Amino acid sequence: MKPVLRQITATPDHSFLVRKDTGSEMVNNWHYHPEVELLYIKRSSGTWMIGDHIGHFNSGDVVMIGSLLPHCFRHEYDYVLQKEEAAGESICVKFMPESLGEPFLSLPETKVIRDLLARSNNGLRISGKTKQHIGAMIDKMVAATPARRLVYLLTMLEEIAASRDYSPLSSTGFMQTAGNGEKDRIKKVFEFTFNNYRNKITIEEVAALVNMTRQSFCRYFKSKTNKTYVRFLMEVRIGYACRLLVEDEKNVSEICYESGYGNLSHFIHQFKLITRKKPLEYKKEYLRAELAALPDPMATMVI
Repeated sequence: MKPVLRQITATPDHSFLVRKDTGSEMVNNWHYHPEVELLYIKRSSGTWMIGDHIGHFNSGDVVMIGSLLPHCFRHEYDYVLQKEEAAGESICVKFMPESLGEPFLSLPETKVIRDLLARSNNGLRISGKTKQHIGAMIDKMVAATPARRLVYLLTMLEEIAASRDYSPLSSTGFMQTAGNGEKDRIKKVFEFTFNNYRNKITIEEVAALVNMTRQSFCRYFKSKTNKTYVRFLMEVRIGYACRLLVEDEKNVSEICYESGYGNLSHFIHQFKLITRKKPLEYKKEYLRAELAALPDPMATMVI
């Protein structure tokens, strides 16, 4: 199922959006937008789909969703259908990184924020005490003045980045982004992988690309990404396969070969290793959750 592009209209008084949704206003479909989003689930629970990640959320959860990363939230019906104080409530903050200003983000003092924005391309679940602080600040933003909202936004980004109380949700391969490009060498490896993952790739080939021996490259890549190159390549291929499964009509065999695998059983084995599900199980669960996120026609009938 193709994600829908949602355009956020800027206003003369605001460079970014702060919006509170309650009850049925929280219902959304599989979509994406160019803005980075900070979402605070103040009161609700259900299932979220962020990139190729499917998980459960509860009241108090905070998530950061990067630019163009498809996502959807299925809220339990009790929170959607209830009225006033019993209804569910979420608050989202959406902003374009460019609205902060390229010169500002290029400052050495803002490097941690710049890196955080790059990591948000995979979707980040905020945890611990940081989650509580960020949720409280997002809540205050609703009634804050425009200038105070900007202060809150910068404070939140700095606090999340400094705390490291977050974990990625979607795999790198789903969006096929090249990370933050901080180092030319690692960027070259990412770009080569994203451009060639459908072909056979050897570690020796990638190591030669950056003028390193196989052993040196393996140590280097692990130190930069906290995973082996083989694991990274697997995530890229399986992430792309996940995207084809939910957005295309190809069968599993076609997706297997298009994702860089020459053997169907090996593809299914690695798919299950990454997602803990077989391809068709993954697709059925994903589409079932997406369908459940649509509003119930009976709930909107006027009697």
